Amino acid sequence: MKKFKVTIILVFTAVSVQSQEPAKANPKDVASIDAIIPAVYDVISGPAGEKRDWDRMRSLFIPEAVLIPSGQNPQTGDVGYRYWGLDDYINKAGSNLEKDGFFEVEVARRVEQYGTIAHVFSTYESRRNQDDDKPFTRGINSIQLLKGRDRWYIVSIFWMGESPEYPIPESYLIGG
Repeated sequence: MKKFKVTIILVFTAVSVQSQEPAKANPKDVASIDAIIPAVYDVISGPAGEKRDWDRMRSLFIPEAVLIPSGQNPQTGDVGYRYWGLDDYINKAGSNLEKDGFFEVEVARRVEQYGTIAHVFSTYESRRNQDDDKPFTRGINSIQLLKGRDRWYIVSIFWMGESPEYPIPESYLIGG
C-alpha cells in the first residue's frame, strides 16, 4: 500500500469591508448604536402621503444589506419569510409605508457587542398615526451591525411580528 503525503496550503486574501461605497451618512445618525437604531425607525416613519428619505435609509446600511420579515401564516400555520435587499425593501414595502402612514418606535432594546460586531434585539410598536392610542402590531427586530473606522453600519434586519402563538416575552419589554 502506497502512502501519500498531503500538503494543505492556506491562502488568505485581504477582503474589503465593503464592495461598494455606501451612501454618505449624517455623522450624527451613525456615530453609535444609540444613534443608528432611532435613525432607522425615524426614516421609515411618517404620515400617509409623505415621501420617506430613502437616501438617508441607504446611508445607514452596508450596500449589500438584507431585510428579512418572517412570520407564521394564520391559515396554514406555516412559517415563512421574505428576503429583500435594501432597494427591494424600499420598492416593495416603502410604497405602503408612504401610502397608509406608518410610525414605528422602539419600546425596549437588548444589545450584545463584541469587537466590531453587535446584535440588537429591538422591540417595536407600529401605528398608522403617531397619536394612535394602541399599536396595530408589535414585534422584535433582530438587527446586526458592523462598526467601521468612524461609524456604525446596519448589516441586516430580521424581524417577526407578535402573534397569539408568539407573544413578546416580558424579558423583551420595558423593565424585562
